[in-house]
Amino acid sequence: MFEQDALATIVGADNLLEHEDILRAHSGDFSFVPRVSPRLVVKARNTEEVQAIVRWANETRTPLVPISSGPPHSYGDTVPSVGGAVIVDLNGMKRIIRIDRRNRVAMIEPGVTFTQLIPALEKEGLAPLTPLVPRSSKSVVTAFLERTPITTPRFHWESQDPLLCVEVVYGCGDLMRTGSAAGPGSIEEQWEVGRAQIRGMGPSQVDFTRLLQGAQGTMGIVTWATVRCRPLPKLKRMFLVPSDDLGLLIDMAYRITHKKLGEELLIVNGFNLASIVGETREEIGMLSAKLPLWILLLGIDGAGLLPEEKIAYQEEEAIEIAQSCGLELKAAVPGTSAEEVLAVLSQPSADAGWKLKGGAGCGDVFFITTLDRCAEFVDAAYGLAGRYRFPVRNLGVYIQPMVQGTNCHLEFSVSYELHDQQETDAVKRFIEEGGEIFANMGAFFSRPYGPWARIAYGREAQTVIGQRKLKNIFDPNGVMNPGKLCF
Repeated sequence: MFEQDALATIVGADNLLEHEDILRAHSGDFSFVPRVSPRLVVKARNTEEVQAIVRWANETRTPLVPISSGPPHSYGDTVPSVGGAVIVDLNGMKRIIRIDRRNRVAMIEPGVTFTQLIPALEKEGLAPLTPLVPRSSKSVVTAFLERTPITTPRFHWESQDPLLCVEVVYGCGDLMRTGSAAGPGSIEEQWEVGRAQIRGMGPSQVDFTRLLQGAQGTMGIVTWATVRCRPLPKLKRMFLVPSDDLGLLIDMAYRITHKKLGEELLIVNGFNLASIVGETREEIGMLSAKLPLWILLLGIDGAGLLPEEKIAYQEEEAIEIAQSCGLELKAAVPGTSAEEVLAVLSQPSADAGWKLKGGAGCGDVFFITTLDRCAEFVDAAYGLAGRYRFPVRNLGVYIQPMVQGTNCHLEFSVSYELHDQQETDAVKRFIEEGGEIFANMGAFFSRPYGPWARIAYGREAQTVIGQRKLKNIFDPNGVMNPGKLCF
């Protein structure tokens, strides 16, 4: 029985939204998962309300789907998979609870966006570790819970970074703090003695934070998290390294990460760089035709003492590495400049994000591999694009070294006209078939959205058994975002 009055008692009637337009907006996204309308949307304002909502859901056996980023959504994880679900909107939980300059840690609620966090950290001499041009409405906590890669592999020591500790209400209704936030003592008592919530593992040697990453809200609802930050650079230089040979840029990326030079390090093809710096679809098309086939982006920070000298010696060494690979660091390439790229990378993108400019749709396939294998995956993607008659120039490629360059995030993006059903169907087939092809080649889907869940879990029976046991412990009634992953 759906007891809406009890839910209104928890959050107030004004925080229950059931207008038809609102429910329709939450019934689907830019992914190709089936549209399912929720029963209503409830806006939570604090941890106590979240815990009461989860306990209410257990009593009434009501599915919950947590969201904290603003629209648009893209991967199907915020769309109900079953009828009668309640969307738990955490977007209003926007407190930056604490910024610890000494330990380079920020404690934030799930509604905090990169747009909000960047200026707050800047006042303390810090900067966030960010994904590639996150949209202005993107939740910082959600980005890192979902393992969205950051553009600075030198600060990426293991897959959990930059997420540290969290406070979570599990599906059973219990509240828990992970890592060093679990104690001893309360959070305030830890602050009084100079401790910071910087260790993700714990209590004991169990890493409960990792249990929540990539879970798409199927285990519980995170109500705050601590995230690692970096010193705010006093000076910054960006360099562009163009090439028609992806292999040369891969070689250079390996050498740069080995030397731990610079901060931003990523490789994109011309279409993606055009999409990042261009404003309209027409401009993106013209830029894509001008830009080099492949571009490595290298950002070098000058932070702390002697910032000019730090940039100078790193630039000199980067030039030597580039020359040894038959490449050249440039301040500009046909179509854009390093200064323009730096300006775009330094702030979140407005509105819908850089992939959806001009009202376009976009379908993505992304996974983890190693840098040395990227070229063969690119060839396979180009072949698949040809099969579905996508111009290769309209296929975006993004290669992001991670974990000190020991692996990388590889992402293919296909832009299409939203109102062209033939293009839409072709992109859907590209995503589904591409997932199978790349998995057979050895791709690792660490973020198995939509059709990739079947691919990831259909090949790992023991993983499914283990995760279902954990699900039964932390969400015994299965109220948290059912129908995702393997449960």
